[in-house]
Amino acid sequence: MLFRSGDDRVIDTPLAESGIIGTAIGMATYGLRPIAEIQFSDFIYPAYDQIVNELAKARYRSGGQFPAPMVIRTPFGGGIRGGHYHSQSPESVFAHQAGLYVVAPSNPYDAKGLLLQAIFGDDPVIFFEPKRVYRGPDHGTNWSAHPKGEVPDGDYRIPFGVADIARPRTGTGTPVTLVSYGAMVHTCAKAAELAAAEGIDVELIDLRTLVPLDVEALARSVRQTGRAVVANEAPRTCGFAAELSAVIQEQCFDWLAAPIARVTGWDTPFPYTLEGAYMPDPQRVLAALRAVANYR
Repeated sequence: MLFRSGDDRVIDTPLAESGIIGTAIGMATYGLRPIAEIQFSDFIYPAYDQIVNELAKARYRSGGQFPAPMVIRTPFGGGIRGGHYHSQSPESVFAHQAGLYVVAPSNPYDAKGLLLQAIFGDDPVIFFEPKRVYRGPDHGTNWSAHPKGEVPDGDYRIPFGVADIARPRTGTGTPVTLVSYGAMVHTCAKAAELAAAEGIDVELIDLRTLVPLDVEALARSVRQTGRAVVANEAPRTCGFAAELSAVIQEQCFDWLAAPIARVTGWDTPFPYTLEGAYMPDPQRVLAALRAVANYR
């Protein structure tokens, strides 16, 4: 990239996250469209003040005079044997902050389309890239995810706030809606395959973006199935799965035939040697699908 674009456009910065983001904010307010990279989302916290108190509020505090067309790319999640400093999932921390778009693609096609949408928009975007999808080694575990897909050469953009039906229902069996994003979509897809053998008909929704959230897609699906399971890698308490559960309850209470189930990481630091036990695998998702489908 440096060779192709030159050092006036590609800047090799010191490892100072607050400085990286602060510099990029200044560039954005003066009309540029910077793309900042925090190499692991675990290290984004030194820049948290710059992101939530400056970047997220630039348009609001200036009365719309200073948009902030800026993208922060950062890998998140576990599955690469990176230990607790290279495996965290902080997406809900940023989804909580007004003024930020929060994106989490699950596959190569969506990643390009969503990234182009982010770059050419006029608001700040936290672009979470699931690291085990694009760089994780396969340790022989059934939660590894290495999807490949065709990516067009040209310019195409996927609008924010539009979820994808990663696996439609077949119409045969007990219907359940399964909701996730990022690398967990592939874990959920495997669980859906296992569930089909038990007569559970899963509709898998890939959110693509957390902010804005495609509430209509969630409500439409759960009103048809009457059952919902939500999954994320992050810890259970205040994770994004909790927000999804609340939204589904608000939108679909009268249609629910079973309690909403959450499948998440544990409320502990991310463990190195017990990574496989910490991260939700297809069997844990399957157990939730089974419990929801069999609830009476």
